[in-house]
Amino acid sequence: MERDDWTSMAVSLSTNTVKLYSPMTGQYLGECKGHSSTINHLSFSGASTPHVLHSCSSDGTIRAWDSRTFHQVWCITAGSSQEVFSFSFGGSGDNLLAAGCQSQIFFWDWRNKKQVACLEESHVEDVTQVHFIPGHQSKLASASADGLICIFDTNGDINDDDHLESVINIGTSIGKVGFFGNSLEKLWCLTNIETLSVWNWKDGTNEANIEDARSLASDGWLLDHVDYFVDCHSSGEDLWVIGGTNAGSIGYFPVKYKGPAAIGPAEAVLGGGHIGVVRSILPMSSIQSRPAQGQGIFGWTGGEDGRLCCWMADDSSDINRSWISGVLVMKSPGTRKKSRHHPY
Repeated sequence: MERDDWTSMAVSLSTNTVKLYSPMTGQYLGECKGHSSTINHLSFSGASTPHVLHSCSSDGTIRAWDSRTFHQVWCITAGSSQEVFSFSFGGSGDNLLAAGCQSQIFFWDWRNKKQVACLEESHVEDVTQVHFIPGHQSKLASASADGLICIFDTNGDINDDDHLESVINIGTSIGKVGFFGNSLEKLWCLTNIETLSVWNWKDGTNEANIEDARSLASDGWLLDHVDYFVDCHSSGEDLWVIGGTNAGSIGYFPVKYKGPAAIGPAEAVLGGGHIGVVRSILPMSSIQSRPAQGQGIFGWTGGEDGRLCCWMADDSSDINRSWISGVLVMKSPGTRKKSRHHPY
């Protein structure tokens, strides 16, 4: 997770520690310690307090850190028996903090840290994702291991009966969701059995349901079988699913959801950096106003091999998307080929 000004990025480790690095140079900046169990989600604050980093954990807490001093600023506890899997800031007054826990969704007013609501009836298993919908800040989407995506209106006194607007039934445990489209009316969903679907969250219609997504992606490159999906990437109406191999190669595969659903051949391959499963991707394109000196960086990936890899943009004239080649933390010889991209 990166700051909006691209001056620092945060990485969660299996030691329950958060480490911060410069995304421009890879320099280690410091670490934040305090969580006693797995860290599940990281997010920097918005423009008003860009130095504040937030984290949530299976220890039942959400914590705020000053990324300049690495000290804890505040801590909110959902309960000692709770796990917090995801959180999101929003609401019509931009004062709400929502958290997805074990079948419950907690709400606090983050300004005074007081709990204002708890939804207990909408989900029956772990709430793996909560997102205030971009451009619709009073709307909250929650996703759960029970296979349901719920859309809530958080205006007024929040409760299960009056504020649940719609439910999308995915039918299997949900791992990750995100929003895209010119009006951000579309929702992509990756499940824990590696299926992919696309929905219009406003009217609940299904636009694509790809159950054999891994096989289709595997057919789209010459590398090993795609073993898992890491995330999705979008630009306007365009969507890519990011798949990886257990050996550490990852590819960006275009998702065709208009008309017959399909996954096209990989449009970018990041290979040679990782030697294990890749868990997170931080694209430079997610930064709206990035420093000029950083425009040669595609972004960063982190994996179970303990490596952070920095990928540089390919300056080849026939490559029109800046996803390719280069690793900062590992130097290895090899020629660069346009069909398969290696670190240098």
